Amino acid sequence: MKFVGAHVSASGGVQNAPLNAMEIGAKAFALFTKNQRQWVSKPLDSQTIDLFKKNLALSGILPKYVLPHDSYLINLGHPEADKLEQSRAAFRDEIKRCEELGLDKLNFHPGSHLVKLSKKEAHDEEALAKIENRCLEVIAASMNGAIEATKESGVKLVIENTAGQGSNLGYKFEHLAYIIERIEERSRVGVCLDTCHTFTAGYDLRTRETYDTTMALFDSIVGFNYLMGMHINDSKPPLGSHVDRHHSLGKGEIGWDAFGFIMNDPRMDEMPLILETIDESLWAEEIKSLYALVKH
Repeated sequence: MKFVGAHVSASGGVQNAPLNAMEIGAKAFALFTKNQRQWVSKPLDSQTIDLFKKNLALSGILPKYVLPHDSYLINLGHPEADKLEQSRAAFRDEIKRCEELGLDKLNFHPGSHLVKLSKKEAHDEEALAKIENRCLEVIAASMNGAIEATKESGVKLVIENTAGQGSNLGYKFEHLAYIIERIEERSRVGVCLDTCHTFTAGYDLRTRETYDTTMALFDSIVGFNYLMGMHINDSKPPLGSHVDRHHSLGKGEIGWDAFGFIMNDPRMDEMPLILETIDESLWAEEIKSLYALVKH
């Protein structure tokens, strides 16, 4: 069974997120547990936590279908020691907030190496791989540290693939595998595939053949056993552009067929499938349209 929702607003407090999910007919949702544009937010108080859990129960959405996202400020691969520690501390706080809310996953972008490359360096595959691998090692170390610091937590760290814009890593399935291979407690690790990011990173989804090829690649390199959620987005930029710009479903370069493949793929059952499309006024309609693609 599929569980589709959207990344809903938590404006006014995280307790409002389940209610906002209910309004659009969602069976899953994502949220920020704090202001994503600030490094530090006040701790969650017991009243807010209790109200969130009450509203979540009211929504009928189980905690396992909630996919919180960490702050976009966090860079677990930052090359500067002080800024890396700032990111690591903020990440540990994000894990704690998920645990307090009774949620078992935290979705995050892996990180960026921030190296300004010359045209020559950018096209030197061996030099680029060295830069990327150094950063991926730091990301893995950041995750291992976070897992060690939250030993009693059951919160899984869910790595999101990226479009590869700028110096962002995670745009190759090999990047995800490289990180996972270096995690000491792999039961605490998962992956979230974003359809827009996947497509603009160069993995086609538009036809039955290309969808099957891409998913077979993912399975052979990373493994479907690590897939714990998806972001369901169309794409404004074309295939392989490495530009991260989402679009409403059916209005971008991916088109409807890919979403039909996903909605009828049993490997995507029992996990949050989250819309991050650009027009939230269409979310309720998009959710209905996705379920309408299911072949009975």
